Amino acid sequence: MSKGHATAWAQLPISLNQLCLATVLRCGQSFRWKASGPDEWSCGFPDRIISLRQSPTHLHYRATFPSPPPKSSKDDTVEIVKNYFNLSVDLASLYEKWSLADPNFKKKAGEFRGVRMLRQDPWECLIGFICSSNNNISRIGQMVDKLCATYGTPLGTITHTSTTPLSPSTPSSENKTPPTEVAYYSFPSIEALTTPDVEDTLKQLGFGYRAKYIYRTACMVHKDRPKGFLNTLRDDKDYKEAHAELIQFTGVGPKVADCVCLMSLDKMGAVPVDTHVWQIATRDYKFGKGKHRSLTPAVYEAVGDLFRDLWGDEAGWAHSVLFTADLRTFSDRLENTKTTTTTTVKSKTKVKVEVREEEDDDEKIKLEDVKVEEVEEEEVKTVEKRVRKRGANGQVKAEVTVKTEEVTERRTRRRRG
Repeated sequence: MSKGHATAWAQLPISLNQLCLATVLRCGQSFRWKASGPDEWSCGFPDRIISLRQSPTHLHYRATFPSPPPKSSKDDTVEIVKNYFNLSVDLASLYEKWSLADPNFKKKAGEFRGVRMLRQDPWECLIGFICSSNNNISRIGQMVDKLCATYGTPLGTITHTSTTPLSPSTPSSENKTPPTEVAYYSFPSIEALTTPDVEDTLKQLGFGYRAKYIYRTACMVHKDRPKGFLNTLRDDKDYKEAHAELIQFTGVGPKVADCVCLMSLDKMGAVPVDTHVWQIATRDYKFGKGKHRSLTPAVYEAVGDLFRDLWGDEAGWAHSVLFTADLRTFSDRLENTKTTTTTTVKSKTKVKVEVREEEDDDEKIKLEDVKVEEVEEEEVKTVEKRVRKRGANGQVKAEVTVKTEEVTERRTRRRRG
């Protein structure tokens, strides 16, 4: 495969409050973006590869074409980028609105600025979320890569370099990995996934039961719907109408339909509810007060209504911020390092120890008093934790040292105070 023909880097003024690439491209909306360098991302589009970088004030972009475009043609990459990232929506003002309506949102949003919904191609979004059934983000990405490599159009290659940003504490030699050429493909057309061998081929590629879903849905869209049908759901149907149309496809339930509505069809009030979102509703908003033991269709709808009542017409966008904040992928926004010193004390005395523990959700410190009586010999360990608080762009915003004292002894009778 040829390397392709890359344009020069260009830039678009946009702040991290409006878009944070490092969050948006990793939170399970799209499964095709690859980290192609330090703070650089690349993805195959229908006729080109688009690469992106970000600074605090600008989004930098470049296109790589399979063949040189005619000199007379205008490079419309900037329009594709604006449309794909929904940049006509003022996200900062929405954050202010949601923060006023919901203290929990305000608490979480500080570390997760710039989480906005993508405006993906409806066909790609539909198939991507059919692949998401009982799956994790990493494996979904691998499956979609195989789908594109098998049935998509070659677009060229991108030279991938180390994806680990350099830091003052890490020698540059440890960050260097040999550059590799990575091939990129367009997403398969509807017609490409309707050939008789598709289901068997996808099963051989590890898609399991999803192979049948993908093949049958492709056939339904191609044979039983008018051309451009999925785009009409964006332009001509409201949320409930579009949702009702989508769940008719094989392998599409309420959650997948809501994902497609939210992430490709401009239905900003669609709230995809899985067990994770349900847990957020019960934990942070006391939904049901423990009465609901399973995510039934009625509970699914009630959770969505809870958030729509709270956040308004753009509830799907707001919910995605809390969903993202709860993902383990972003647990590195807090980094802990520990140092331990130990002293041994021999005495018969009463000791009161304050145990400080970090709370992940709100990053505060809670205290638990433990009264220790009749200690013959005890060992006191002082553990220092350096907590580095990182912002959405990965930069360290603050560093706090927390000391924890831990007591062990041979004969102890404890009671909690």
